[in-house]
Amino acid sequence: MLERVRLVALLTLVTLPLSGCFFRSHRVTKSVFVGQLKQATLNELIQKVNNDAAKIKTLQLTVDIDTSVGGSKTGKVTEYKEIRGYILLRKPGNLRMQGLLPVVHNRAFDMVSDGEHFRLSVPPKNRFVIGSQEVLNPSDKPFENLRPRQIYDTLIVDAIDTKNDLAVLEAGEVLVQDPKHHEVSEPNYIMTIIHADKKTSPWIERKIYFSREDLSVQKQVLFDREGNAATVGTYNNYSMESGVMLPHLITIDRPQEQYTLQLGVVKALVNVTITDEQFQLPRPEGSELQIMDNVTPDQSILGPPPKSQHFR
Repeated sequence: MLERVRLVALLTLVTLPLSGCFFRSHRVTKSVFVGQLKQATLNELIQKVNNDAAKIKTLQLTVDIDTSVGGSKTGKVTEYKEIRGYILLRKPGNLRMQGLLPVVHNRAFDMVSDGEHFRLSVPPKNRFVIGSQEVLNPSDKPFENLRPRQIYDTLIVDAIDTKNDLAVLEAGEVLVQDPKHHEVSEPNYIMTIIHADKKTSPWIERKIYFSREDLSVQKQVLFDREGNAATVGTYNNYSMESGVMLPHLITIDRPQEQYTLQLGVVKALVNVTITDEQFQLPRPEGSELQIMDNVTPDQSILGPPPKSQHFR
């Protein structure tokens, strides 16, 4: 039987026929740092995160997308063929992501999100999906619990809200490989951010891991309200793009669903103009509509009302 690939943002709904599956890995440039380790205080790292976040208003990315599914819960890991994708990101919450079918390069999926709701078109399945960013009715199919916001929150490390968040710093260690491919420990910084507004009980919102080589962000872990690691983003292969240091290999891991998405950035444009029209995604005529999270569709989704008929 032909394998079917499931892609981002409700990836269970985005299946792609393949004649065989393979996984192309990206080399991560990482070795033991032999220079002088950088020092930074908590306030300096907060300022760095906020300054870096403020530099990015929009992103336009061409990416190679790799996915893998499974782990200890299923007893196996399935890795899928790499496909080409395109991402538009505009603060404070807009995201558009497209994936192309291998070889023929027709659209496999097209998804837009305004930070509250999303629309997803899956041409190979003739399906159109709408839903919210919060999972109201968890599914026993892990992919159906994925939401575009999880991708948005990992692509960029958001600023720290110093009014409502409490940040604490610890010195930690990370395992890296030396030139002989032996695992050794290298010092890093770990910042824990606790959300502590007056409306809710305090909870760990995220952890940010910094390299002591250059104080770049190595990893970001976002937690749910129950204290579980919901999304883990890792960042490698940094280079300068329009005055902004960007990672060119981003891995998004969902440990509870046991799903991993790897984005290899082929081309990046920072702070280019992205219009409202680029986040419009009308429902294709004749497509099957799937409604999730008890969202009420508007008339643009349902289509024009039937014409009134007059009988004599």
